[in-house]
Amino acid sequence: MTVQSQPLLIHNASQLLTLAGGPRRGHRLGDLDIIENGAVMVQNGFIQAVGDSEALLMQYPDGSAFDAGQHVVMPGFVDPHTHLLWAGDRAAEFEMRLEGKTYMEIMAAGGGINSTVRATRTASMDDLIGQTRQRLWQAFSYGTTTAEVKTGYGLELESELRQLEAILHLNNQVPLELAPTFLGAHAVPPEFEGRTDAYTDLVCREMLPAVYDWWQIHAGGQMLPFVDVFCERGAFDLAQSRRILETAKALGFPLKIHADEFENLGGASLAAKLGATSADHLVKTSPADIRALAESDTVAVSLPGTPFGLNESEYTPAAQIIAADGLLALATDTNPGTSWCESMQFILALACRKMRMTPAQAIAAATINAAAAIRRDTQIGSLEPGKQADLLILSVGDYRHLGYRFGTNLVAYVIKQGRVFPIR
Repeated sequence: MTVQSQPLLIHNASQLLTLAGGPRRGHRLGDLDIIENGAVMVQNGFIQAVGDSEALLMQYPDGSAFDAGQHVVMPGFVDPHTHLLWAGDRAAEFEMRLEGKTYMEIMAAGGGINSTVRATRTASMDDLIGQTRQRLWQAFSYGTTTAEVKTGYGLELESELRQLEAILHLNNQVPLELAPTFLGAHAVPPEFEGRTDAYTDLVCREMLPAVYDWWQIHAGGQMLPFVDVFCERGAFDLAQSRRILETAKALGFPLKIHADEFENLGGASLAAKLGATSADHLVKTSPADIRALAESDTVAVSLPGTPFGLNESEYTPAAQIIAADGLLALATDTNPGTSWCESMQFILALACRKMRMTPAQAIAAATINAAAAIRRDTQIGSLEPGKQADLLILSVGDYRHLGYRFGTNLVAYVIKQGRVFPIR
């Protein structure tokens, strides 16, 4: 996207949430490093200075001034776990769940992930990009300035590569910046039913090397995409997950894992042992797995929209992760089956209610810690000189309205790489 080169001084913020100093572990999670009556100087898409409004107005008298109107200014949200790229919908399955069917029962009946796989495999590239673009703009309007986006609705090499191609195209079409993930091991495709080991072998022997080669040709110079695996009963067991991730690591891919959504199989400890960037879901995570995560740099990514979407009572044990001095982040898990939610603001509201996080903790988990969950915490996630100018100006003067309020959009302006996008 085009970077705004003209100097811009955003001033008169009631609270400037800088979140300076890097990702927050444990009880530091709620440290927002607030500057009252704060200001941010932006030029060429990057932050030049942060400080008191009066001081920066005197220091930069010739810059274009933007009055924040005594409203909160904060980093843009980073959404480190989404499945935003898909075709079709699964509204009928929502009705089935209301009738008492479980997620795994719906999958066994031919629904679930494989339903979206069929729709995505047959969609044209234009249709796939068009449907996804609408969701990306929706997420952007709610304040998400960077989002991870996974493949995983192809489950065959040609379709998975087509999804990577769509992500690269979309990254140039919308202001929301995308971090791609290859999730060929999202589920076992119908043609491999009952042969999970054979599909695991296909992912390791053919798909991962082909993705590596394809990336060098089509996205050379960019960081390799993450490689993810759904470690869960009915998907890939711990041994299969280990094989996929170890193969990916040997090729140089950064790692992620879906773990402990429905059962505790040890996926979180595997992620910590392999140096994965993040372990995601973490609803059934054991105390031993929590300790393993806390002793590593692997970010624990909670997806509260998913148990909410499934109408389940258990959520990520945030208090235990915080007490263990772990790195905790939040994400939407935007997907067509369990969490069609593009709003990080609503995810913050859920985290406050269902995981007993404070608004300050939820904000840090959705910005600087979320940036760490996609290896971009040195570039985005906080307001510090030298970082990319990705900011939000809210319509309220107190940050605690995030979490406190839900179902409405509190973002007045999104500023992406210095460009101002009015939202309301």
